[in-house]
Amino acid sequence: MGIGLVTAQTQKVTGVVISEEDGQPVIGASVLVKGTQIGAITNVDGDFTLLNVPSSAKTLRISFVGMQTQDVAIKPNVRVILKSDAEQLDEVVVTAMGIKRDRKALGYAAQDLNSEQLNKAGTTSLASAIQGKLTGVDIRQSSGAPGASSQIVIRGARSFDGNNQPLYVIDGMPVNTTADFDTGKSVTGANYADRSIDINPEDIESVNILKGQAASALYGIRASNGVIVITTKRGSKNNMNKPSVTISTNLSAQRVSRKFERQNIYSQGNSIAAGYDPTSSMTWGPKISELANDPKYGGNMNNQYTAADGMREGQYYNPKRAQAGLDGWTTPQIYDNVGDFLGTGFTENTNVNLSQSINGINYSFGVNNSHQNGIIPSTGMDRVGSARIGRLENQSTVEHRILHELFIY
Repeated sequence: MGIGLVTAQTQKVTGVVISEEDGQPVIGASVLVKGTQIGAITNVDGDFTLLNVPSSAKTLRISFVGMQTQDVAIKPNVRVILKSDAEQLDEVVVTAMGIKRDRKALGYAAQDLNSEQLNKAGTTSLASAIQGKLTGVDIRQSSGAPGASSQIVIRGARSFDGNNQPLYVIDGMPVNTTADFDTGKSVTGANYADRSIDINPEDIESVNILKGQAASALYGIRASNGVIVITTKRGSKNNMNKPSVTISTNLSAQRVSRKFERQNIYSQGNSIAAGYDPTSSMTWGPKISELANDPKYGGNMNNQYTAADGMREGQYYNPKRAQAGLDGWTTPQIYDNVGDFLGTGFTENTNVNLSQSINGINYSFGVNNSHQNGIIPSTGMDRVGSARIGRLENQSTVEHRILHELFIY
């Protein structure tokens, strides 16, 4: 009888991890044998040591925050050079007067949204596009009517007697967004349509919200309630020599999700004892299901109407129907007047954009058409507009923005 022993072959791996940017050792980098749980952390000199590395292992994975993860072949002595992850660290924010700064260098709160985040739902208004996507920004719909604006309040209302609306700044130009009618100081009143409805979300490249006095100091007292900085599209630098054409269409339908509560048991009348009264504006009359037994108008009872037309089992007489030219006798039933009045809203939003960057010249041309029918009959909005923006590199921007038509009905 013989006994065979098999010993797994292992090896020792040492190495150093340094930064490509300054040649200094990377302290705390993670070194892991790919496919196993064997790993180590670099010391203050960037060195690491791995014991009992299986001979079958072929690759080491080295990673560090702010640097690109790198895979290298296993050797007894490894020298790894990590590159900076510039894309991860290069995050800028557009602040007051169009100045771009590193987010980490800001001494105040600021949030931003890009064009992809804004236009996911295909909305026709800026307020609807940013609703629910920013912290500390309260957006309240003034109504469900087409073209109606929304109250936007940043970090809560500051005054019960003054205006709480933020300042809009479009490509460095402050825009007056005062409502066309009195809004009850933006605290108690409804906000009617203002000029923010003119802004097409599809033309926006990014939206930055500046909060607090420090953020909006350059815009003065007008910006005491915060600033909404809007940067429009003006030609992508990635589209060299080839124009980029974007066509988008969004279709949506709207229905009332929940109707207000109302009683549908009792008919017109001032009291149950007084009986049914078709001229009353109150609904304290008898039950609708018992109208056929009403002494004055019921078809099951002897009264002036059954004396003229005969008994009408299960019906009652409505003088208002007779005055309208209809048969006065009708069967008691419950009508959904609210549901019959409110319909289905429809929204169509079409945008065409042409942009290009060539020989230091960036340009963007866009045309948009928005059509909306409200859930209330005879209400809607039609908006047709265009935007033409050109820019010479390192020079000023030439902008031409036209709102051909905005019709709210």
